[in-house]
Amino acid sequence: MSGERFTLRVAVYLVLIKNGKTLLSRRFNTGWMDGKYSLIAGHIDGKESVFGAMIREAFEEAGIKVLKSDVKPLKVLHRMSDDGMEYMDFFFIAERWEREPIIKEPDKCDDMGWFPVNNLPDNTLPYVRYVIENFEDGVSFVEFGWD
Repeated sequence: MSGERFTLRVAVYLVLIKNGKTLLSRRFNTGWMDGKYSLIAGHIDGKESVFGAMIREAFEEAGIKVLKSDVKPLKVLHRMSDDGMEYMDFFFIAERWEREPIIKEPDKCDDMGWFPVNNLPDNTLPYVRYVIENFEDGVSFVEFGWD
């Protein structure tokens, strides 16, 4: 038996809602799920809160400023990724932010746009699609990809 403890990856995601649409960005040149749409997202850094990570990622990826008071917890997913990695994903929602979103990481994102919540692109990551399509269901915790 190994003396190492199990660890899992932790990521944060931001659902922005405006006029019945949500902001998605298409992954590019990352080596993982390139060509798929996702949300503003990223891994937490060490010694960083999930709220802090979400606020940081919003600025790094889209150039927007969100306040902690405007970011509300939406869902937590305990997810098994297609590549066998285990994640704890924290999804947040915001209806207020400063600045218009722009692509700030063109080396990782080749498209960003607003899509109707009920008509997402076919190439949206499945677990991201699930969260967006069910963001109003009141369910705060979901296991995804364990089947």
